[in-house]
Amino acid sequence: MNRNNFFDNGNNDSCCNDGSCNRRRQSNCCCEENNSCCIKCVPGPQGPIGPQGPIGETGPVGPQGPAGATGPVGPQGPTGATGPIGPQGPTGETGPVGPQGPVGAIGPAGPQGPVGATGPIGPQGPVGETGPVGPQGLTGETGPVGPQGPAGETGPIGPQGPVGATGPVGPQGPAGETGPIGPQGPAGEAGPVGPQGPVGASGPIGPQGPVGETGPEGPQGPAGGVLGYADFYALMPPDNAVTVAPGTDVSFPQDGPNSGESIVRSGPDSFTLTEIGAYQVLFQVSVTEAGQLILTLNGADLEYTVSGRATGVSQIVGMAIVETTSVNSILTVRNPAGNAAALTITPLAGGTRPVSAHLVITQIQ
Repeated sequence: MNRNNFFDNGNNDSCCNDGSCNRRRQSNCCCEENNSCCIKCVPGPQGPIGPQGPIGETGPVGPQGPAGATGPVGPQGPTGATGPIGPQGPTGETGPVGPQGPVGAIGPAGPQGPVGATGPIGPQGPVGETGPVGPQGLTGETGPVGPQGPAGETGPIGPQGPVGATGPVGPQGPAGETGPIGPQGPAGEAGPVGPQGPVGASGPIGPQGPVGETGPEGPQGPAGGVLGYADFYALMPPDNAVTVAPGTDVSFPQDGPNSGESIVRSGPDSFTLTEIGAYQVLFQVSVTEAGQLILTLNGADLEYTVSGRATGVSQIVGMAIVETTSVNSILTVRNPAGNAAALTITPLAGGTRPVSAHLVITQIQ
């Protein structure tokens, strides 16, 4: 039924006098299709909007609609903050070596780098061929004298060399004091006649003197040069069985040849020089350790007489001139005080027989 198709037949008052046709709901209107008295239902004015009703319960989710078409790519967003570095992944297999690329152009030389540490010395290379002798260089300045090296071991005595030419006569030394006249020594054997010297230049002939009477022949004088001598020695073994400590003397307990009473023994390791004079003293001792020996006179070290050696098993040999200023001076051969080692006087040095040590004293003035 369309309420806009109803017409008024003159019976409006009897059929629609309650004003129901103005109601919004057509079902409540008195204008029915079979009523001839109905008039057209005219809509009433719009009423005010009613208050919001309570929200109804959420209905069930509808089925998933089809995916929409992909929209256009949006503009690039700003770069996000760098995330933390992830754990190290496993090392991949080494790929094959690529082909050798072309050699690039040589770049400019870089700055000089610092000098590196000196590397170890390499092995000795083969000796090259001898090159030609270069031109003579300029003579360099003489360098300073190096320090005195340690004294080498005493070598064996070489063969007797040829007699050298006679040197020029030295200047006359001052005359020494006249010593006391010694006792008359025994007459020495006559020496062999020396060779005839060259004839000197003839002097002018002097006037003839009167012939004198022949005098008696005088006694034979003492031989010149050596005034006395003595040789004192030791044999190892059995002598010097105990080491010679620093500050103590070497023993020469056995007597060799001697000329008399001017050089005599005062003990196994001390010897008396009875007269004032000059004496040549020679000593030689085989020792095992490195060490030194020194002469003493009346208990005092004679510093200029020290002899020693650094290493090896060999003799210590010393020779010096000793002057005495009083009668009966005492001479010894000593291991100097202050040295570290006691000295072993080597027995059977170099073989199977006892080896000797000697102290030879010769009076020369």
